[in-house]
Amino acid sequence: MIDMRGTHEGGCHCGAVRFRLTLPDGFDDIERCNCSLCLMKGIVMMGVPLQAFELTRGEDLLTLYQFNTGEAKHWFCSRCGIYTHHQRRSDPNQYAVNAACIDGLSPLDFPETNVIDGVHHPNDNDGKWRIAGVMRYEPAS
Repeated sequence: MIDMRGTHEGGCHCGAVRFRLTLPDGFDDIERCNCSLCLMKGIVMMGVPLQAFELTRGEDLLTLYQFNTGEAKHWFCSRCGIYTHHQRRSDPNQYAVNAACIDGLSPLDFPETNVIDGVHHPNDNDGKWRIAGVMRYEPAS
């Protein structure tokens, strides 16, 4: 596992949106999700407390997308279209941040990632998270 404790910077593909986040526990909360939106985004995300995430540039360029219950707030760069983060429905005190948007990090850096069952969201399932599966990446030799 990668030790990424501390403060990091990141942003969208075109660089118009930039952020800083602090990971006191490193990447303890890395996951994918099988809900309809996350399946299409295909991203690895990590949970970050709201107070540990700061937009440093481009807040006015973010586009908000909400669907289904409208509780989760998903932000995308209006210039390049990259999803950077969202405020979680399951825990509104957290953002889920696109790991690929963190400088120097790739989703391929995580050889095994749990896929949470967003189809059966915990807010609709007695508060219980379920694991739908595991995604694995094995580089070709």
